[in-house]
Amino acid sequence: MTTFNLGSLHFQASTLTIVFVVLVLVATLTLATIAIRRSARPKRTGTLEALRFLCVAYVCTMLLGPEWRTVEQSDLQPEIAIIWDESLSMTTEDVEKPENIPGDEKILTRNELVNRLREMEFWKPFESDGRNRITQMSFGAPPEEASTVELAMSGTDINEALNQVLQSGQNLRAAIFLGDGDWNIGTSPVAAAQQFRLKGAPLYTLAIGSNKRVPDLELVSVNAPTYGIVGENVQIPFTIESSLQRDVRTQVRLKSDSGLERTKDITIRANSTHYDSILWRIEKEGASTLTLTLPVANGELIEDNNSRDFVISGKPESIRVLVIETLPRWEYRFIRNALSRDPGVTVDCLLLHPELGKGDGPDYIQEFPEKLEDLQKYDVVFVGDIGVGEKQLTKEQANLIKGLVESQASGVVFIPGPQGNQFTLGASELGDLIPVELDEDKKEGYAEAVETSMRLTSEGERSLLTMLGDNEAQNQMIWRTLPGFYWQAPVTKAKAGSTILAVNEGRRNSAGRVPILVTSRAGSGKVLYLAIDSAWRWRRGVEDLYHYRFWGQVARWMSYQRNMAAGERIRLFYSPERPKPGNPVFLTANAFDANGAPLAEGVLQVDLTAPNGQVSRIALAKSGDAWGRFTGDFKISQPGEWKLKVFIPEEPDAFIGTKIISQTDSIEKTGRPARFEVLQEMAKVSRGRLVTPPQLESLVTEINALPEPQPLVNSIKLWAHWLAPTILITLLALFWTGRKLNGTF
Repeated sequence: MTTFNLGSLHFQASTLTIVFVVLVLVATLTLATIAIRRSARPKRTGTLEALRFLCVAYVCTMLLGPEWRTVEQSDLQPEIAIIWDESLSMTTEDVEKPENIPGDEKILTRNELVNRLREMEFWKPFESDGRNRITQMSFGAPPEEASTVELAMSGTDINEALNQVLQSGQNLRAAIFLGDGDWNIGTSPVAAAQQFRLKGAPLYTLAIGSNKRVPDLELVSVNAPTYGIVGENVQIPFTIESSLQRDVRTQVRLKSDSGLERTKDITIRANSTHYDSILWRIEKEGASTLTLTLPVANGELIEDNNSRDFVISGKPESIRVLVIETLPRWEYRFIRNALSRDPGVTVDCLLLHPELGKGDGPDYIQEFPEKLEDLQKYDVVFVGDIGVGEKQLTKEQANLIKGLVESQASGVVFIPGPQGNQFTLGASELGDLIPVELDEDKKEGYAEAVETSMRLTSEGERSLLTMLGDNEAQNQMIWRTLPGFYWQAPVTKAKAGSTILAVNEGRRNSAGRVPILVTSRAGSGKVLYLAIDSAWRWRRGVEDLYHYRFWGQVARWMSYQRNMAAGERIRLFYSPERPKPGNPVFLTANAFDANGAPLAEGVLQVDLTAPNGQVSRIALAKSGDAWGRFTGDFKISQPGEWKLKVFIPEEPDAFIGTKIISQTDSIEKTGRPARFEVLQEMAKVSRGRLVTPPQLESLVTEINALPEPQPLVNSIKLWAHWLAPTILITLLALFWTGRKLNGTF
């Protein structure tokens, strides 16, 4: 590539292009000379040929890539920018004080180290002899007198801070960044580092902090439900992260605002994440504030992340159950007794005996509820050894049960029997809800020669459904001693998306141990499948202690969402239960008319009251099914308590109100390792260097050796300017007009 200039006009072209341009100009000049000599009007022709040559010369000049360059010399001193981070992560105490830093302390916070460096005025050598001027800027400091929410939402945007330096900097020579590299809002700071490189100003990063996490136990999250049934236990999962180098045996404590408390002994492995849960019994209606606390361990340096507050509301229970069966086998009899004697449950039984006719007596109904307003009142439906066929369920009735589960958030419990009637449910939509795959070749089920026990899976050990003891250790002992069974339904494996709570301890197949207790979700509702009919044997030696407790927990677990969402005319469900700011919340509501029938048309209105008091209104649209279901969504824009009031526009008195608590984790985390890899990448991209505080002296020497900023060169690419084609078109138009006037074509 050859470059040359004529004053401010610079050209850049390859040798081949230059040769081509010269040949074209010589050829054009030669042809023009010949044309003039042969012309009868040499003056006119000479003028036209001059225009032609000018057009060719103009095009050839554009091929040489002309640029008009001007140089602006800055009259300012070269600038060196000092930027430091003041965010919350800089309060982490993990810095071993370097020997060249004054003070007697051995360990400093990151902020303290930055302040010591600034007090030393390490930039003074840059200002000697007036060679450079120093500008200083901090960023990321949390707002003064900020609320808890504002502190939680504050973060570190390194990219924005660097861009501010670039925009305000004049004659920038270099920049020094002091921080831990922990950015959590905005875009990657590497983008700004690229702009430093384009400007010819290297960015030097001074690493503050340790790239190893400080010894700490952090209560990362508490995923408590928002509601619970008064008098029942709720399971409160929590997560703890440990950066300690040893195992810790400790005790978590859960305490309510009324003074009640519960504890649990746990062991946290070294450098691990510990997942666990604790049971809490709801004692009263209304909201209660609970605090989960983790004691400070020996050697732990951060104490303010060992507790979390949350709110749980208690509601009274009212559960309606429908039990459908053919033969009054032992399992059916004892389930009916257990549910009938439960004060929180109202049970209706439909016994379709193939030979003796329909069952009659207390708690019995004679017909399947055909009207939606009659069927929708049931929170849980037990489907025993019954299917679709003569003197059993019709296909339409089975489909209604599926709609009740998916659209009304009810639960369905499948308890098969040796008749194998549940195989016929596949002829209806209800068969799709069965969460296991069945063995078509063994419809009568698997007979066990000896008593066989079931074993809880890891999910089963944590589930409230299978909690027969007062704590986890007692519960495991109870399940190991429960009487076993001699028959199991022909299950091969669980379907995808389901949860296996218990398996057959003595039977395996190609998919693993044969499932016995399986749960899954179906639309808004829940599904449970129990593959044995011998739970009644759990009464041996203890009467109704475990049997009644298990089926009571099943009824409550299956109906939990409906009970929590219930109003007189409207039920409201939302997901997720504890959204964070920025999350969408999906609303599903069921509405009924004054007679209890699902609302057939229209919309539901929702008044939203944000934590700051701002009120807005959204509409829930009809979903299209016959169950009076309406759906919609909104976005959580701020943390705090959101109040919802859902109502039928034509009947304002028909409404339901609820609260959604949006909690946010702090964006800034203390105790986390410094992100040296971010600082390294920033320095590398900008052609700077990553240094540590002991290397400050070499950094000063290196920056002083940098060349002064180059003068600003403004370049206008003439070949790409809009005037270039305009001039060419004008010249060609003059040439064409001249040819016409000269009488030549």
